[in-house]
Amino acid sequence: MRREFAACVVTGCVMLLQGCGAQPAPQFFNAERHEITLDGIRFVVFDRGGDAEVIRMGYLTLRERDRVPPLMRRAAEATTGCKVTSPSSGPLRSPSLPGDTGEARFRLECGA
Repeated sequence: MRREFAACVVTGCVMLLQGCGAQPAPQFFNAERHEITLDGIRFVVFDRGGDAEVIRMGYLTLRERDRVPPLMRRAAEATTGCKVTSPSSGPLRSPSLPGDTGEARFRLECGA
């Protein structure tokens, strides 16, 4: 009985962890998802057409984070084919603190 319970707990934990990963903010639900690796850092980009949310995956030390903000911008441009014009504003503005290297949102200029 204990062995069966332990097996169920382990199976449940594995299933829960499989569901972990980058999830978009509610404003980016139904956005197109892209994954890209730049300079050895993995990013997930949610493309909403005129705005993008970029999430850095994995752990980085404080020293390693300095190079992330320009990479986030590059990730948005490379995956969407659009040019980043500014950080997103209004209801799509990032709630993160300035300098956060885990999540960023950008306004995009696409086409023409």
